Amino acid sequence: MKRVLIVEDDKDIIELLSIHLTDLDCEISKATDGEQGFDMANDNPYDLIILDLMLPKMDGLEVCRKLRGKEIHTPILMLTARAEEIDKVLGLETGADDYLTKPFSVREFLARVKAIFRRASLTKTNDTESKTLTFGDLHIETTKRKVSIKGNRIELTPKEFDLLLLMARRPGRSYSRDELLDLVWGYEFSGYEHTVNSHINRLRSKIEPDINNLTYILTSWGVGYRFNDEL
Repeated sequence: MKRVLIVEDDKDIIELLSIHLTDLDCEISKATDGEQGFDMANDNPYDLIILDLMLPKMDGLEVCRKLRGKEIHTPILMLTARAEEIDKVLGLETGADDYLTKPFSVREFLARVKAIFRRASLTKTNDTESKTLTFGDLHIETTKRKVSIKGNRIELTPKEFDLLLLMARRPGRSYSRDELLDLVWGYEFSGYEHTVNSHINRLRSKIEPDINNLTYILTSWGVGYRFNDEL
């Protein structure tokens, strides 16, 4: 049984989501403001957090930032009534795993939830197969989500880590920006390729010894990006 925390101040939406999540064999916990939601997510293990953007006391973006800052990597599906581009980019770059704009269909909601559960299950399987990846001075501890270079820890955001881990597991394999959006952010996010570019640039600035002579994250011209397979 999956444990799901719903952080939402609209009781009708809470009830609707609870009914359908229960049909997926989920155990539901509920919070109606951001502070309560943060405390519950900080103190208890969940398989998924459904987090509204506009909340009393603490908004969803701040809840997300604080959880990721405490290295709580529970998948987060963010909900909002605002569809502006800046909201989507902020939500995803803060560490949310997926993003759904109200009003949404129950079918789409359930599809997103199932996709998050599938990715989480795949990640756990991969982590049991290989807990540490080493490429010269670069070390990636998959279960602890830690990255270090020459023994010095490198602080990555959740999406930066996910991008690095995805490519590092398959060195030499080129990924298009659309593929990276789909695999890391969870579904096709057409029109937001610049989000991938900005994450790659920040990731490179943190792990590359020489940004003008790349070692780890290479550009596949005309395609996208790949992890160096000659290390």
